[in-house]
Amino acid sequence: MQIGLGGTYHFWGTTGGVLLPVTVNWSDGRYELGLFRITTQQILVDTNHRRGRLMADPYWALSVSRRWRLFERGPVRGFFGFGLSAKTESDQLSATRLDFASQLGLRFSLAADRVVGELTMRHWSNGGIRLPNHGQDFATLTFRLNTGRFGVDRWDEIGVEGLGKSAATLVAAIDGREGLP
Repeated sequence: MQIGLGGTYHFWGTTGGVLLPVTVNWSDGRYELGLFRITTQQILVDTNHRRGRLMADPYWALSVSRRWRLFERGPVRGFFGFGLSAKTESDQLSATRLDFASQLGLRFSLAADRVVGELTMRHWSNGGIRLPNHGQDFATLTFRLNTGRFGVDRWDEIGVEGLGKSAATLVAAIDGREGLP
């Protein structure tokens, strides 16, 4: 589970929305389930609306995405994701509550893999099914602490070379009694 902080924007300008993301990744980061709380109003200030235009009120959202690795360079991994999002409010950004969810991000490790972080740019849109469809744009920065309490630690994994051995040999290897029948 990763928690973090994020901000909303629209094209090149900020809309001032602050959000709190909580995400869960599994299968080596291939899948993501996210819960998002947009905590403030999103107001767009541009040349047409100098005093600001209300784009969205605070809301809750949930997304699920399949992610694909684009590259991996040392502790940094680039990815692209696509899925669906659902939110509690329709607004000027999207007339529908169910949208497509896309993401582009970087996953990185810190402190000898004890901390994993992700910086992700996200876009939710209904694909023009109903107007208005400006789409919800936001960036998130999330972190996860690897405490070793959940999942299987790398040194506890059984390698592929053990697949041809008998069950008794595998149990003995796990218990540290290799060589027993």
